[in-house]
Amino acid sequence: MNIEIANRLVKLRKGNGLSQEALAEKLGISRQAVSKWERAEASPDTDNLIMLAKLYSVSLDELLLTEEESQEPSEGAGDMYRPEYGKNPEPAGGEESFMEAQEPEAIGAGKGREAVGKECQSGAGGPSAGGSGFSQGVGEEGIPVLDKDGSEVHVSWDGIHVEERQNVEAVHRDVAEVRIEGKKRRMKWVDRGMRFPLPVFVAILYFSLGMLFGAWHPAWLLFFLIPLWYSFLGAVRKRNAHIFAYPVFVTFLFLCAGFFLGAWNPGWILFLTIPAYYPLTSYWAGRGE
Repeated sequence: MNIEIANRLVKLRKGNGLSQEALAEKLGISRQAVSKWERAEASPDTDNLIMLAKLYSVSLDELLLTEEESQEPSEGAGDMYRPEYGKNPEPAGGEESFMEAQEPEAIGAGKGREAVGKECQSGAGGPSAGGSGFSQGVGEEGIPVLDKDGSEVHVSWDGIHVEERQNVEAVHRDVAEVRIEGKKRRMKWVDRGMRFPLPVFVAILYFSLGMLFGAWHPAWLLFFLIPLWYSFLGAVRKRNAHIFAYPVFVTFLFLCAGFFLGAWNPGWILFLTIPAYYPLTSYWAGRGE
């Protein structure tokens, strides 16, 4: 995080009469995260940047632009850019080749949601010459689509966000939570599971079984539960089965079958499921999408 941007975040927060705790509550994050942004120790992710821009009624460019980026190019860069005209020079091929070089997909590229929203309000960017108020832009933040009544659908790698102005309802679905009308409905059991000190619990249980019952073996198998538990929670939170430590799970089952049931053979067949696990989970994930 650039220190200039961090200072701007502080200024905007105070200018809107918000404390760090109040801002954190509005964004659904911890106060420590806000503090790290404002100390330039961390950077907000894309969703939080968009929410900050909306909250402060500024564009993403106004939020993130630094003085170095806003300075005009030097005279030596005149071949690349002409500040007096505000556009790139016409290439040697003439006007026709210049127009062909402007790919339709580039229209709106790199625009944030605020920039697209301004086009929507002005009726620009619509599918017809009359301007229906419909606008969309493809940029690093994703694909925002806005209607003339202010309703919005924003699709990005982080999720889908829908705001319907007529019903005054907003639904935000991302990898970690569902927010309806700004109220968070997290998968609380996943958060609690992540905070549970399982390594400490397993260590205490292992030494207790060892000292009280002499079960040092096979009690050491308990340590397999640590990567299995956290990878399972991560897979649920991200809705990505690839995160789950399936090879560790297979090894755990194989050792349990061998030590407790003596089924070393055919227990080894379990390892044959590992190459099939990832293609199958990818297939089902694709069907779900």
